[in-house]
Amino acid sequence: MSKKMLPENHIIVFNDRKIRRIFHEEAWWFSVVDVIQALTDSSNPRDYWYKMKTRVKDEEAWELSTFCRQLKLEAPDGKMRETDCANTEGIFRIIQSIPSPKAEPFKRWLAKVGYERVQEIEDPELASQRAREIYKAKGYDDAWIEKRMRGIQIREELTDEWKNRNVGGQPEYAILTAEISKATFGLTPSEYKALKGLERENLRDHMTDLELIFTMLGEASTTEIARKDLKRIVLLRAQVVK
Repeated sequence: MSKKMLPENHIIVFNDRKIRRIFHEEAWWFSVVDVIQALTDSSNPRDYWYKMKTRVKDEEAWELSTFCRQLKLEAPDGKMRETDCANTEGIFRIIQSIPSPKAEPFKRWLAKVGYERVQEIEDPELASQRAREIYKAKGYDDAWIEKRMRGIQIREELTDEWKNRNVGGQPEYAILTAEISKATFGLTPSEYKALKGLERENLRDHMTDLELIFTMLGEASTTEIARKDLKRIVLLRAQVVK
C-alpha cells in the first residue's frame, strides 16, 4: 500500500502559522521551532530555540531539551528530517520560558487539545469516531477503515487477555507480537517495516486489506488460545522471560 500520510494532515494552524505535528506513542508531538515562530515571529526560530535553551540552563540549571524528542517531520525542502518535538505537557513547559504575550492563547489552545484527549480516554467510542475521521482525512476508503478499526479492537482484546493471564508488560507483549507476526507473515514487525520502507510510521496504517485481515486472524486466534489453554500461555511466558 502506498503511503497516504499526506503532508497537510501533519500540519495544524495557529493564528495563521503552520505547526507541524506527528502522532507518536499515543500522543501528539509538536515541532518546537514552529511553536516558537508562531509565538515570537522570530525570523530565525532555530537560533531563538538554541539561545532559549542556553539561557534556561544558565539561569535555572536544567535543560528544556529534556521535554523533547527527535522525531522526523517534513522539512520545507520536502525531506523528512529529525526535529525537536514535544508533547502537550512539554510544550506547556517550554512556552513558559517564552516572554511573549502570544503565549497565553497558545496555552489555551493546547489545553483544548489535551481536553479532547481526556474525553477520548473517558469515552472510547469518541476516540474511535475521531480515529475514523483522521483515517478518512488521510484518504483511506471506508472498507479499509472498518478493517483497521476492527483490528484495533481485536488487538485490545488480545492485550487484555494477556494482562488477565499475567503474561507480563509491554516488553513481553512486543516479543509475543513478533512471534505472531512471524507465524503470520514470516517476518517480525521491525523486519516488515523495513521491507515496506517505513521508519517511525505505524506498520498497520500501511497494510493492505488482506494484510489487516491476516493480522486480525493471527491475533484473534492467539486470544482464543489464551482463553482456553492456560498451560500454553505459561510456557510462552517462560520463553519470554528467558
